[in-house]
Amino acid sequence: MAVPKRKKRKVEEGSPDWLLTYGDMTTLLLTFFVFMFTMATVDGSEMRLILAAFQGLGVLRGGNTLQEGKLAELGNLIESLPSMEKGMALDKARKRAKSLFQIESKTNKVRIKEDERGLIISLATDAYFREGSAEVDIEETREVLKNVAKLLKDPLMENSTFRIEGHTDSSPTDPNSLYPTNWELSTARATNVLHYLVEFGVNEDQFQVAGFAHTVPFFENDTPEGRAANRRVDIVILTEGHL
Repeated sequence: MAVPKRKKRKVEEGSPDWLLTYGDMTTLLLTFFVFMFTMATVDGSEMRLILAAFQGLGVLRGGNTLQEGKLAELGNLIESLPSMEKGMALDKARKRAKSLFQIESKTNKVRIKEDERGLIISLATDAYFREGSAEVDIEETREVLKNVAKLLKDPLMENSTFRIEGHTDSSPTDPNSLYPTNWELSTARATNVLHYLVEFGVNEDQFQVAGFAHTVPFFENDTPEGRAANRRVDIVILTEGHL
């Protein structure tokens, strides 16, 4: 008896139908998010609010609320979220400062650095202050101070806070002079620099002034060169945590 032949099962070629639908959905989502981030006008506060909602995408963690007003998880207003704009402004300020003071940096008349306080523009050499004096040699430093003012007047800096910090070397002052100690001398140095910057157009309300005497040396005070470098003023563009 002949055994009947089994019909071969037809196998469909190509991807399954559900994969096409999934691919279309993924493409549409990608297009949607690209469109979101390439819009010409974006409300900064609302964008930060949306981004805050995506913090912590773990299995059991969600983001913050998208409700306007106080954030339920943090108890803070949205304006208190870390400011991306200020971070970008500080980065641009650093690049512009290096460009403005390229020549002075080579001769150490201006030093540019960063620490936890923010961006620091240090005016450090005898070109600015003689030993025991708070008088700025304006004829030698006019262009430098004008460029500092130009940097701080930039529209990107309109929401920033600046601190001018005065410093001295370790040599004691004459107790019978205008500055009986290095504390008065360092504060006067910072204040005098502020006065010149105000003359060059900065907004005085954005500034703080502090005097540190000889307590924060740039170099050791055991050489004339080190003491000269320590007679300086630091202009600090403050980060949010040090306002």
